[in-house]
Amino acid sequence: MPSGDHSPLPQAYQAVARLERLSADSRWAHRASGLRGALLRSIAEAEAGQAQPGSLSALVAQGFAIVEQAAREMGDRP
Repeated sequence: MPSGDHSPLPQAYQAVARLERLSADSRWAHRASGLRGALLRSIAEAEAGQAQPGSLSALVAQGFAIVEQAAREMGDRP
């Protein structure tokens, strides 16, 4: 793969997997569910060659931000 051809698909799959693992008790779970669905749709579009430029990368960034916030929330619990 050429160095300029960087696909966000591996990170998208990883974000989906991490969002799936969030506890249903987390206040982030509802947002994670909606974002997970959007990520899955964008992954399908990217695999079909119909993705909007940058949209998958933006969703991946949002996904990891939610995972990070949920982890912080868990760290604040006694």
